Amino acid sequence: MFRITKEFHFSASHQLTSLPPDHQCARLHGHNYIVEVELSGKELNEHGFVRDYHDLAPLKRYIDDKFDHRHLNDVLGHEKVTAECLARHFYEWCKARLPETTAVRVSETPKTWAECRP
Repeated sequence: MFRITKEFHFSASHQLTSLPPDHQCARLHGHNYIVEVELSGKELNEHGFVRDYHDLAPLKRYIDDKFDHRHLNDVLGHEKVTAECLARHFYEWCKARLPETTAVRVSETPKTWAECRP
């Protein structure tokens, strides 16, 4: 099995309004997010790739256009905008366009990651 990954970065705000009002994450706040996409394949294509990294350019445009410097509750249209929910969202977006997608990880801080790996 071969695996490749690529990182994408964006900054955005969110608010976890389902938490108690005294919880720090219930307040409006922001993060410098990292999205890491993993693609896998048993075989390499005719060029020796799992997938050409250039094929991930639409994901960068999607992140830049829809997520960077936005309020994620508005973007996703719900109150539970956690790293886990973002990982699932980006996994589903990628899987629909890049069938080799096997996982997406999202980081809100340098020490925390959430992963969607169905």
